[in-house]
Amino acid sequence: MQIEGCKLLKARETRLRIKEIFFSLQGETSSMGQPTVFIRLTGCPLRCQYCDSEYAFSGGDYYTVEQLCQEVDKYQTNFVTVTGGEPLAQKDCLPLLKALCDKGLRVSLETSGALDVSAVDPRVIKILDIKTPDSNECEKNLYSNLDFLTPKDEIKFVICSRRDFEFSRDLVAEHGLDDKYLVWFSPSYGQCEAATLADWILEEQLNVRFQCQLHKLLWGDIPGK
Repeated sequence: MQIEGCKLLKARETRLRIKEIFFSLQGETSSMGQPTVFIRLTGCPLRCQYCDSEYAFSGGDYYTVEQLCQEVDKYQTNFVTVTGGEPLAQKDCLPLLKALCDKGLRVSLETSGALDVSAVDPRVIKILDIKTPDSNECEKNLYSNLDFLTPKDEIKFVICSRRDFEFSRDLVAEHGLDDKYLVWFSPSYGQCEAATLADWILEEQLNVRFQCQLHKLLWGDIPGK
């Protein structure tokens, strides 16, 4: 009975709650346009006011790491993005990332930056989303995460306003982020005009990259795209 109990506990420990698995084009960062398998984990401790994945806060089905690897095998691509919600809110996100890397896949992790990234497999491309003041979650930023980024990792700022732009500009300068990583400024969909943000970047001659969300330009706010 004790052995069976241990087996059940182990099974529970290796399950992740998954909101959706889908195949689409990567809509952001340096991999924009690349066919990608997305694994969206359920749950998030943040409540950003512009969140476009609130539907991932709850629900979903449970998968083992092995089952998720089998799902990825159904698609003819070597690129997988683990996203959320906030994927690191589930402790077994870490063994999932390792397992995907062990398969020889190129793996990226989209994280809010509010949770510790120090234990993330070093082969994973970390996309760190530093929260701006108008996200309403700026105080959740865990700035110690900057110590665990590598040159292949990328940083994203979602800009809602001029205040957000100035916050992001100053933080990039303070930490010299643009000398170490690709830094992206992205207009908050429906809140900041893309052309306005582009003008601000050019006027200030910033060494950052502008991006719009490709998937929203193509498909709007349709989940799973």
